[in-house]
Amino acid sequence: MARSGRHLARRCAVQALYQWNVTGQSPSEIESSFIKNENLSGRHLDYFLALIKNIPLNMEVIDNLITPHLDRKLDKVDLIDHAILRVGTYELKFQPDVPARVVLDEAIDIAKVFASEHSYKYVNGVLDKIAREVRGDV
Repeated sequence: MARSGRHLARRCAVQALYQWNVTGQSPSEIESSFIKNENLSGRHLDYFLALIKNIPLNMEVIDNLITPHLDRKLDKVDLIDHAILRVGTYELKFQPDVPARVVLDEAIDIAKVFASEHSYKYVNGVLDKIAREVRGDV
């Protein structure tokens, strides 16, 4: 199935946020390598840049939306799962033009590629609850 440029932007944002968590590099230090290596351009580049700029700026709001729906402390959530949850939660909260179903489907797809074998189920369950809380329906 052909993937959209937004899918590439989301995937790169998850990887960049993961790298940010692991290395402590600033998002601006990380962004140039993704732009160069992943052929991001045009509005998909703009979406990637918006994600990696706005997610750190809204981290407290995002993590406060995630935390009540976890079965463990946030610092015990796998870092790649956490990055996926942050991207999905950001989109649910701050990108109302993106349908909730698209946010969940994209997060599941990215989790199937980068996370552990059953992480996509966990990511889906958490984001589904956040979608209901933030948007009222899914």
